[in-house]
Amino acid sequence: MKTLELQFTTDDNKTARISIEAPIEPVDTDQVKAAMADIIESNVFRTSNGSAYMELKGARLIENNITEIMID
Repeated sequence: MKTLELQFTTDDNKTARISIEAPIEPVDTDQVKAAMADIIESNVFRTSNGSAYMELKGARLIENNITEIMID
C-alpha cells in the first residue's frame, strides 16, 4: 500500500503531516503543490496544540510492504 505524505511547517516552526492513502499515480507534483497551497490558504487545519500550517515543507510517497508469516 502507498501513502502520500504532505509535510508543512507550522507557525511554531515544527513539522505537521497529512497522510493520504492510495494516491493517484503517477503523483503530479504541480497538483500536490497546488493542493498544499490551498490547504495553507484555507487555514482549516491546525496541529493538536493549535498551530497553523504556514509553509510547504515537502511531500513524499511512502510504500509499505507487509508479508504475513504463518506460525501454525
